Amino acid sequence: MKKLLSSGTLFIWICGLGVAASLLMVFGLLFLIMINGLGFFWPKDLVELTLKDGTTVLGEIHEREIIPHSISPELPEGKGRLLIKIGNRDLYGLDFRWVDEQDIISRAKPPDAVMLERREWGNFYGRVSRILRGDRIVASGTEASWQVLPQLIERANALQEEIQHVEKDLIGDLNYQIEQARLAIRAHELKGERDSPEIAALKRDIAHYEQIYQQYVAKLQALTDQLDDYAVVMQDTSGQETIIPIGLIIKALRPNEMDVMEKCLMYLANVWALLSEEPREANTEGGIFPAIVGTVMMVLMMSIAAVPFGVIAAVYLKEYAHQGWVVRMVRIAVNNLAGIPSIVFGVFGLGFFVYTVGGTIDQLWYPEALPNPTFGTGGILWASLTLALLTVPVVIVATEEGLASVPQEYREGSLALGATKFESILRVILPCALPGILTGFILAVARATGEVAPLMLTGVVKLAPSLPIDSHFPFLHLDRKFMHLGFHIYDMGFQSPNVEAAKPMVYVTTLVLVTVVVTLNLTAITLRNYMRKRMKGAAV
Repeated sequence: MKKLLSSGTLFIWICGLGVAASLLMVFGLLFLIMINGLGFFWPKDLVELTLKDGTTVLGEIHEREIIPHSISPELPEGKGRLLIKIGNRDLYGLDFRWVDEQDIISRAKPPDAVMLERREWGNFYGRVSRILRGDRIVASGTEASWQVLPQLIERANALQEEIQHVEKDLIGDLNYQIEQARLAIRAHELKGERDSPEIAALKRDIAHYEQIYQQYVAKLQALTDQLDDYAVVMQDTSGQETIIPIGLIIKALRPNEMDVMEKCLMYLANVWALLSEEPREANTEGGIFPAIVGTVMMVLMMSIAAVPFGVIAAVYLKEYAHQGWVVRMVRIAVNNLAGIPSIVFGVFGLGFFVYTVGGTIDQLWYPEALPNPTFGTGGILWASLTLALLTVPVVIVATEEGLASVPQEYREGSLALGATKFESILRVILPCALPGILTGFILAVARATGEVAPLMLTGVVKLAPSLPIDSHFPFLHLDRKFMHLGFHIYDMGFQSPNVEAAKPMVYVTTLVLVTVVVTLNLTAITLRNYMRKRMKGAAV
């Protein structure tokens, strides 16, 4: 035993087992996220259950829970309960219901059962009764109405896209122009130019914009009236009828009639909808496109701010600074910064960036907008700078290690050939240390992407009215608030009023967040490996 301990073999095996256990837990967690996340998009069959009390339940089976016989002796061995997504929240007040398996008399998958995905109130499960246009019946009966319904939904979706174009693009652009003209008038008034020709011209522009605005409002009203032309009468399992406007329906499916190929195509369509649409229903439905854009933009801006400053600081500490007690204290401070809780950085970012720097910018360059803040409130710029402060110690440490790995002969050879110290650092040392710098960048991205606490104080919101990037000059609006995948997960997991409906979206958003992090890291790792091949002398 003494010989085994002195050889170190036992400790090597212990470390190997620890690494294997860690990898197993990581891959197990990723597997759990993938199973629950990817399964969310598959169109499930609708099951109709007949219970002992004579009632029927129609919906999707989401979960089966086995109840041990020791806990509930009245239940037969191996029996449990089913979590059924029954939808019809506007009728029942809830989306999910638990059903004991011992209460089920029969199960069926009726081919005429319909799932309606709605813009409000979640899904509706039932059967099509008839199609109405006003008070007139367009189609009656299950099959006749089902033949008409898909075309009407396609027409309604086209109208919805046109309405969204008028609201967001046309009216949104017009409101932006009116607001800019109003701020320009306010700027002239602050300078004492109350009767200048510029103000008169701006007022004429506003009057012209308002005329165009009324035209857009009339067009929007006409489109809305067309959207409300048709309605479908749906019947639930109890026979209760509900009138649903076609304009509120996104799609209608008969999952029990779909074959595997049709379900695969619908699966891909659901994935694309998640990645390209905006959220609905308190973020529990719809897509996460704004959160993806906000996360990627925030990480890129954070990298632009953190990496250059971290590299410059590391170069100074390693190549220029006298290695005395001051530099040692600075290194200790940098290492301590890496261990400070992220919420502390968030409080600092709120106090320094938002209130101090942002408030000063508003007073100097945007006085016409006051008291409404422009930069004196949370935004993507301040959130990115706060995370840059959070991650710059990681970049400094990794860059110093990369600089230390460059052989001293490279420095001496460059200086011997007549290059200055700055030229040696720029053209010889930094290229050789680039793999280490990219290592720091990878670690910074991995940490910053998952941070939520600082963002809650410096600019992230539950639902952003517009993206930080659009077609208006200067195209990138650093003062705007933004959505973030990490905060989206937190909001759905802990703040959602409908926990069961939010649970699948939590897994899906987590999967997308992991994918974004892995994509960014793989890009940096690929570049690092390429640089390693070019710089054979660098060892990281």
